[in-house]
Amino acid sequence: MFKFAAVVLLVLSLVHCSKPTHYDLVIANGRVMDPESGLDAIRNIGIQGETIAEISEQELSGTEVLDAAGHVVAPGFVDLHRHGHSPENYKAQIHDGITSALELEIGVADIAAWYGEREGQTPVNFGASISHPYSRNMVMLGSNPGLTGDALTQPLSAQQLDELKLRIARGLELGAPAVGFGLGYSPGATTEEVVEMFRVAAAHNANCHVHMRSSEPPGFGNIEEVLSASKQTGAPLHIVHINSSSAERIPQYLEIVASAQKQGADVTTECYPYNRGSTLIESHLFNDWQTYSDQEFAGYIWVETGETLTRETFGKYREQGGTIISPANYSEENVQTAVASPITMIASDGMWLDKGRAHPRSFGTFSRILGRYVREQKALTLMDALRKMSLAPAQRLERRAPMMKKKGRLSVGADADIVVFNPDTVIDKATFENPVQYSEGIRHVLVNGHVTLKDGDLVEAAAAGKPIKAPSE
Repeated sequence: MFKFAAVVLLVLSLVHCSKPTHYDLVIANGRVMDPESGLDAIRNIGIQGETIAEISEQELSGTEVLDAAGHVVAPGFVDLHRHGHSPENYKAQIHDGITSALELEIGVADIAAWYGEREGQTPVNFGASISHPYSRNMVMLGSNPGLTGDALTQPLSAQQLDELKLRIARGLELGAPAVGFGLGYSPGATTEEVVEMFRVAAAHNANCHVHMRSSEPPGFGNIEEVLSASKQTGAPLHIVHINSSSAERIPQYLEIVASAQKQGADVTTECYPYNRGSTLIESHLFNDWQTYSDQEFAGYIWVETGETLTRETFGKYREQGGTIISPANYSEENVQTAVASPITMIASDGMWLDKGRAHPRSFGTFSRILGRYVREQKALTLMDALRKMSLAPAQRLERRAPMMKKKGRLSVGADADIVVFNPDTVIDKATFENPVQYSEGIRHVLVNGHVTLKDGDLVEAAAAGKPIKAPSE
């Protein structure tokens, strides 16, 4: 009798163990593409809580099942360079497949306050660097007027330099994943100051995300400055929007970065898929605006209304302050060169919304890559595009922010940050004239296992985004 009961228990145990797992959510029948492993096949994904628990050829059982037949299932896009971090900006990002959005170029002045405002109520993962120009303002003025004012044109005293180092270090100690530099906006910052701030970043194992100074041909002093600072200090360097910083010399700048990498430099870069930029009209970039010709003024657009600027209106809006769209300073061919380059990542440089409007890159950067540069122009493969938009940016941050080791991938144990899109229809719709148009073809978006976009519609209550930070020191 005892042996019989034992056999029955063993059989029941085996039956129980062989019973298929029931997942919280299943993404079924999609073309699963993982840029880390190279997987590109029809699979089913089982999600338990916030994590990918199974990727299988077999049918999976789930409380909720999202059918992805005819669609690509990819890691959610990681945007390293995004200024707009408001609810309306987040909506545009989700419709473009973004699951992690970071402000790493200019950054923020108060790390604790910025993260605290978003904790528990943000639909995408979020992060920000400690800002060099804003911290500089705080040291010199005790307040932060942004990217304007005389303080950014003045050199620091020895005491102010020491205070700035302490302020940057404190931001890193509070978890900022990087240090953000806007050297084009802070002409008063000397090369010596830049080196000292790189040195602080290196001491905390943090990247320096840099908007370089302007540089007139034939020289390359702007990139030489930051490459030298990185080499002297050991701080990892990330050059933002190399397309807009290089203009018609994009191929030459890309070659400089590639050459530095071959020589062992820890340097990376990014681009966005447009040949027109956007920035603040009141910034020091336009201190010489009164020397512009009437033709030059006509190349600018005032974002809030969409109007083309004149000498009179440029002066008027410069006093007021706000965002503008810059002229086309380089060719579409050079944009394609930057997008297709094996060394670039894709980052939007998405702007704040003015009366709901912004540069179209705020709405459609990632879909534009998939629709125009992959499908239409065949400038790069779909897998390479996904690598540039998910895995590569995640890897750039994971040394200091270990949670990024679980993002940018579709593998068992990774965070369920996932985008499902139709490769035959995905496309950006935002234009310079009519930017407020969400991308098409993005069907589902998951953030940490929570459905945030379903059948193209935003889940209004979604707030599963988590902070992207380094461990506090």
